[in-house]
Amino acid sequence: MATLFLIVIYLSFISLGLPDSLLGVAWPVMRHECGASLEAAGLLSMIIAGGTIVSSLASGRMLQWLGTGKVTLISCLMTAGALFGFSLASCFMWLIVLAVPLGLGAGSVDAGLNSYVAAHYKAHHMSWLHCFWGVGATLGPVIMAHFIAGRGSWHQGYLVVAAIQFGLVWVLFFTLPLWDRVAREIHDGSAAAAAEDSAGVPAEAAGTPVKPLRIQGVKLALVSFLFYCGAEATVGLWGSSFLVNVKQLPAATAAQWVSIYYAGITIGRLIAGFITLKVNNRTLIRLGQLVSLAGAALLLLPLPALASLAGLLLVGLGFAPIYPCMLHETPSRFGKEHSQTIIGYQMALAYTGTTFLPPLLGLIASRATIAIFPFLVAFYIVAMLIGSERINRFLKQRVRALPSLP
Repeated sequence: MATLFLIVIYLSFISLGLPDSLLGVAWPVMRHECGASLEAAGLLSMIIAGGTIVSSLASGRMLQWLGTGKVTLISCLMTAGALFGFSLASCFMWLIVLAVPLGLGAGSVDAGLNSYVAAHYKAHHMSWLHCFWGVGATLGPVIMAHFIAGRGSWHQGYLVVAAIQFGLVWVLFFTLPLWDRVAREIHDGSAAAAAEDSAGVPAEAAGTPVKPLRIQGVKLALVSFLFYCGAEATVGLWGSSFLVNVKQLPAATAAQWVSIYYAGITIGRLIAGFITLKVNNRTLIRLGQLVSLAGAALLLLPLPALASLAGLLLVGLGFAPIYPCMLHETPSRFGKEHSQTIIGYQMALAYTGTTFLPPLLGLIASRATIAIFPFLVAFYIVAMLIGSERINRFLKQRVRALPSLP
């Protein structure tokens, strides 16, 4: 049952990825009908991101109150309703209103599913889960492009994606009793899981309540998520501009090379799922950070343009295991009792990095040069690497201290 139930979780993550790339594809057509400016898409994106951050921060309490199944069901219903509203909207003001539930729903389901998989499944499932998000993010533009090219109707594109989401809502509704049942079956009689949890936070093992943000290493983990997602989004947003303006590539070629970067992330996560069967999360996180740093070095060195293609591919492949492995490490790093709340915080900082760090590069580039791009990406990766390694050091110190606990 646990394996079959994974299909539902994977479908949920495909569904989560579907809306993420719709707005950018449809906006050139949408904005004329809605009477909005080109830059107004940025406002919608910020509202969606803001809702996602808020719901991620609140997800810990929501998950404890309602459980993962109900939170996922309600969140998917919110996103499905918002997407259906998008399909009917012809006024920009309505798009602003609908962006709120779209963001709130996305943040809750993202944090809920990541918490559930981190607590109840092996590391390779977390990597494959985020690979399936990439499948959804890829299918979204394909669906929208089909309707825009065929009939010139972005409304129908949003309607089809909304229908897919409502279909998932029905699946989640009928499988609602399985969430707790599967979790019990996975951990039934697992003394090792209980021991791992008690070792996660020594103060709690001694009976002293600890607030999640006071656990040693949590703040460093939040910073690591901020810089990882900031780096991933920065490369996606500004990579093409860097290739055109610094490496003197044609715009079409630059776009193709950036698509190779995204392919590196998606394919890398598929491969990382198999590697986690033999290699632990901490090693994969470190390896991914070093590979991505090598890719950034190829971008910033004065090498032929072809080296930039290799650099982008290395950055994508390096990024692939970092996010899912950091999420999956949360229960063993900080204890399962706090993992839902901490993962919610991590998701909030991840979306904060995605929202604010790419515009920071744009601001710097507008006053200096876009050539700063690989240096800033390398800085984000180094900051993430330092934070991650310090957490590993705390964990080693904690393990050494365990025998002295009463």
